[in-house]
Amino acid sequence: MIYIFMLKKFITLLAIPFLFQQVSLAQENLSTISKTLRNAKEGETVILKNFLKPDFKKIAFKQTVVPGPQFLISDDPEYIRIPEAIVMQEQVALGAVRLYVYNVNGVKEPTQISRKINAVIKNLGKENLHLRMLKFSSQAPSTNYFKIGKQGLEDYFRSEEVNVVKVIKPGEVIPIDDQMEKQIAKYDELVHGIYEFVVDQPALISVVQTAPDRNTAEAFSKIDTIVPFSHVNAGRGIFPVSNYKIVSADTLDTKQGVQQLIIADGEDDPWITGTIGSDKQPAKNAGNYGVLYDTNIKWKSTDGKGLALITWNSRSADNQWCGGMGLTMEVFDAQGKKSISQYPSNQLVTRAAPEAILIKIYKPDPKKEIQEINFTYSPPGASCLPTPMILVPIDLK
Repeated sequence: MIYIFMLKKFITLLAIPFLFQQVSLAQENLSTISKTLRNAKEGETVILKNFLKPDFKKIAFKQTVVPGPQFLISDDPEYIRIPEAIVMQEQVALGAVRLYVYNVNGVKEPTQISRKINAVIKNLGKENLHLRMLKFSSQAPSTNYFKIGKQGLEDYFRSEEVNVVKVIKPGEVIPIDDQMEKQIAKYDELVHGIYEFVVDQPALISVVQTAPDRNTAEAFSKIDTIVPFSHVNAGRGIFPVSNYKIVSADTLDTKQGVQQLIIADGEDDPWITGTIGSDKQPAKNAGNYGVLYDTNIKWKSTDGKGLALITWNSRSADNQWCGGMGLTMEVFDAQGKKSISQYPSNQLVTRAAPEAILIKIYKPDPKKEIQEINFTYSPPGASCLPTPMILVPIDLK
């Protein structure tokens, strides 16, 4: 036993220099990372060698549902293979509605043809329906899905209420998006729209694919095909949850090292659930696309360091569909001033480690013991999830 004890002690002594060397290398790398981030431009990509990994310590958070609009999404099927078809149809009650349309002209048999895709609304009430648009985001059809996803969110965040009210008679059907009514989607082009509006009568909302020369409202009355759902892609249906409030469970301290907030991952933050169609079959939004996350992280600096908020495409190795990631966020500074930016700002997407995106650098305020990081996030269309929000303590000089 004595020999075994001495042998263990000898091995431990041999290991000490190696452990010191590993700690020294880690500290040296963090110093390099700190310098790289400090000298980088906010919004742009930055190369962080030997740093990015999926298992940084997770930030515990409290999540609450914020009252918001009825939420509808149309992404099942994503590719509409039938020339004349309805792909989503849901009844909404009086009040606010958020509609996210994410569909592609997928007609290729017997040949590839151009189509029109748009959402229509039918007044189910006995009185005139008044539709007042609160937020409007509509993109021209394109095969550049990443660009549409980023620009669509930016337009949504920047949009303001339009003082125009559409009046829809009982039983009448009209297109929701007059702009999209003029657009033609070629084969494989994505139609992307985010709409938030108020209605004062019960209504039926449908997403229609039809011929380029047809009005979608007129086509709607003649189409009797509703494409069966398959529970793939993000999904489709109507959901009672549209907005979340995310607050860090504890106050972060820069001396605690690198930490990350993981939301919209389907595990720590489950997918929202709802129903599909008149028979109310169960639905889920696999990605929580179109959901808004009002995020608040409390932090302090007991070692004088600042925090760099970064993200990266942590799913790049999963499959061919996860090869790029781009997003758009509302970010607030220490004075509460809001900025809306696409990330990365210097290129379309970020692809894989060692490439990351520097979103913002936060400096400690000596007048405040506890400080806050605030941003609005929504899972970016066309990108794989989750989007890790990583906070890296950095030296400021």
